[in-house]
Amino acid sequence: MPMNIGVYQSAASLSALEHWQEAVSQNISASQVPGYRGRSVSFSAQDNGQFTVGENGPHGSESNLPASFPSVTSGVNFKAGETQPTGRTLDLALQSSGFFQVLMPDGTHAFTRNGTFSERSDGTLVNSSNYPVLAENGTPIVLSQTAGPVNITREGAVSQGDTQLGRLSVTSFANPGALVPISDGLLLGGATANPGATEHPGVMQGYIESSNVSPLFEMVNLVQVSRLYEANQKVITNADQQTQKTMDALG
Repeated sequence: MPMNIGVYQSAASLSALEHWQEAVSQNISASQVPGYRGRSVSFSAQDNGQFTVGENGPHGSESNLPASFPSVTSGVNFKAGETQPTGRTLDLALQSSGFFQVLMPDGTHAFTRNGTFSERSDGTLVNSSNYPVLAENGTPIVLSQTAGPVNITREGAVSQGDTQLGRLSVTSFANPGALVPISDGLLLGGATANPGATEHPGVMQGYIESSNVSPLFEMVNLVQVSRLYEANQKVITNADQQTQKTMDALG
């Protein structure tokens, strides 16, 4: 019985390691995406069932001990990335915990730290996925092709010359852990995220925030995953061989 539980524990470990590998792979592939927030994975032991230890066990007689199995929890690392100057008028970074708000094709509002914006042919300010960037009133920011250079203040007010175009929507969350990551560094607001306006967004024009992922660190994690995966595979293989030997001996 303990041998069987060891197989189940190793199998559960392989499943948990797959989640870790997926997170590491995602972090490596998106490490150059501005404002990207790295995926994080944490592990804990969860008791699930018991197995019996004989008289030679730690208690000197037959007793039941809990069988612990690994449990994995996925999340997002919200540590800020480094701010880098670009000189581009429509590149924006935030010196706060807030997120820019964009409008997705299905009408959903998504949030991002990637301030690599550009102007669409109709003047709409869009992100790198061509989604409109929203103002505080929930409407897209629309630039004028004749009103002159774009100026954006640290409070997020957008203007061209004497024309005020609106104020960028910069949203903060009381519970950012409830945000749900999707593609292109975007996040969706979870039911318990508790969004609110950012009082001092700290918008920096002509700057971009890099991702908070260290490719070197993630490569080290990838090596660790590979070694742990191999170790658990060996446990399962050895247990299977021992079981086969026992069955052969018993005829």
